[in-house]
Amino acid sequence: MDGRRRNPYELTQDTPVYVISVAAQLSGLHPQTLRQYDRLGLVSPDRTAGRGRRYSARDIELLRQVQQLSQTEGINLAGIKRIIELENQVAALQARVAELEDALDGAAAAMRQREAAVHASYRRDLVPYQEVQQTSALVVWRPKRQQSD
Repeated sequence: MDGRRRNPYELTQDTPVYVISVAAQLSGLHPQTLRQYDRLGLVSPDRTAGRGRRYSARDIELLRQVQQLSQTEGINLAGIKRIIELENQVAALQARVAELEDALDGAAAAMRQREAAVHASYRRDLVPYQEVQQTSALVVWRPKRQQSD
């Protein structure tokens, strides 16, 4: 959720509003086919208190996808069920990756902030130590003579 309160009467893609006869018309399938898909676990609509099926817009889209895979692609129902399970798993993993990326971005920003605080706390009267290279050169110092007037 995005943190805002949702209107209880707001319709979303997941709101179960269609009875089986309407869902059958919208998906182009027979109501008995929808019941069979429900028994097989391909499309599981919500249930009312009286155990009647209620389909959402997302369920209708899934019914169309099942029909397309079955009719056009020639995939059997067990294969379609596996495809749907894998697609759901991929979607869940993508959501988790996005969550982890957000957490990583937050941790990186916090680290940069702490690093900046440490750098700001450095004493400015100290200078970094640099190792002097050893040479065999000889330096002779001769003081300048003062000239008398």
